[in-house]
Amino acid sequence: MTPAADAPKPASTVVLVRDAPGLEVLMVRRSAGMAFGASAWVFPGGKVAAADADPAWDELSDGNYDHYERSLRIAAAREVFEESGLLLATQGGNELDAAGSAAFDAQRGAVEADPALMLKLVREAGLRLTLDRLVPFAHWITPSFEPRRFDTHFFLVRAPADQIVRHDGREAVDHQWVAPQDLLAKRKLGEAKLMFPTRLNLEVLARSSSAAQAEAAARAQKVVTVEPKVEERADGKVLVIP
Repeated sequence: MTPAADAPKPASTVVLVRDAPGLEVLMVRRSAGMAFGASAWVFPGGKVAAADADPAWDELSDGNYDHYERSLRIAAAREVFEESGLLLATQGGNELDAAGSAAFDAQRGAVEADPALMLKLVREAGLRLTLDRLVPFAHWITPSFEPRRFDTHFFLVRAPADQIVRHDGREAVDHQWVAPQDLLAKRKLGEAKLMFPTRLNLEVLARSSSAAQAEAAARAQKVVTVEPKVEERADGKVLVIP
């Protein structure tokens, strides 16, 4: 069945965490020219592309998933590669190091322009995407009154230990590893722009003090779909979570 034209588009967002030594999360700042979330600090992510559902991915990635679930995870890995340069993959059974991931930098722009090239890159380089490391973290659907709607699945994953982030300079014009509570404090001071789902997911993440604790919490929880609504109250319209 063909989805309705105004149906939320499937999307994936990735919460990359590390210890340094306390818990830090990777945030990228979107370009001021972006149609959605301009200048906001966000987790890497984006829409699921048709190529992310190619059955060929079954042989090039870990985990036992149906095609929809795998497409969400492929999109997650692809968007992380495009925006940060990190590759959630192994080569010859080993996780890529800084030089290994940087060797593919020249292909990031091409993959962004044509997501189908991600499969070609992975196959020709002898890589295998480690999709089983992605832990479901949250599920948000854009409110119905918004003109651009997304059905976004958030995944938490520990960042590859030996790789170095290199934001793409196009969609992501800056990046930082930051303690969740520190970024939330900057937002209160007006020093950081955060979208509503980003802020609330940072608040959840801030309950953990290490990457291991954050991962364990994500694995233990039941992910509940969140679709904010607008309520009319005495003091005006308010965005609420049902």
